[in-house]
Amino acid sequence: MEALGQMVVFSRVVEAGSFSEAARRLGSSKSAVSRCVARLEQRLDAQLLQRTTRRLALTEAGRLFHARCSSILREIEDAERAVSGAQGAPRGVLRVNAPVSFGQRELAPIVPAFMSRHPELSLDLVLDDRRVDALEGAFDVSVRLAPRLPDSSAIARRIASLRLVVCAAPSYLERRGAPRSPTELASHECLIYSNHERWLFGGRSRAEESMRVSGRLRANNGEALRGALLAGLGLAQIPSFIVAADVQCGALTVVLERFEPRSPAIWALYSQTRHVSTKVRAFIDFLSERFGTALESVPPAAAIMEPRSARRAAR
Repeated sequence: MEALGQMVVFSRVVEAGSFSEAARRLGSSKSAVSRCVARLEQRLDAQLLQRTTRRLALTEAGRLFHARCSSILREIEDAERAVSGAQGAPRGVLRVNAPVSFGQRELAPIVPAFMSRHPELSLDLVLDDRRVDALEGAFDVSVRLAPRLPDSSAIARRIASLRLVVCAAPSYLERRGAPRSPTELASHECLIYSNHERWLFGGRSRAEESMRVSGRLRANNGEALRGALLAGLGLAQIPSFIVAADVQCGALTVVLERFEPRSPAIWALYSQTRHVSTKVRAFIDFLSERFGTALESVPPAAAIMEPRSARRAAR
């Protein structure tokens, strides 16, 4: 039992990012938590955490051990629910990871409704734009925005379609002109989301393909790119919910609309366990309800802009 307790404490330290915060969540003292992790490292004869004055970081051994701990602790939770009758109502702590812009603009506004619906459930929402494993940090659900997902041990459920638009400020288009096809982007200044040097294009009658772009500015956050767009620094391919209001008021202009890819989507990733917990199922069902249940559905207009071509056809 001591080994299991040490695994729980170690996992909470990783999730919290510090001994003091883990101690607060566990209702213990910082020194007790630190001693517990030290005993675990001594028993395993391996260093799991690199400690500095500013932060904690997992060693390679720590990363491997944490992944196994997370899986084991989830299995224990599922086993307890299976025999305790807790499947009736979601309860406990639900840990959710999501990109910063989507979390701030789309998830945060609907959190109150979700919490009100499930009063026995606590939510730990972590917004992070890092490119990390979907289940790192023992998250129950990780929300991802992507055309497709890399191979993973997680199960992925597609929640709704997502529009990726290429846009720029009118001032930039006046200076440089508007590209008429993706190939013309080679002569433009592109604002690049980190690790996404290739932009995806397609259209109703075209196979989707990616094209490498270049530019002087890179950022790992959509709001940073939006600021650069509004300043007229270049073109960006960006989820439309980030720039919807700017396009509607004329501060930004969408270009290359007929080349928009059709595959980008909102995904919910969760652990591949035998029994999906009620809290995970409740949250994913809630996302589907709010953003669209069909695979090709379009989230509400407040979140995703309707293409101009669709608006003309509706008139």
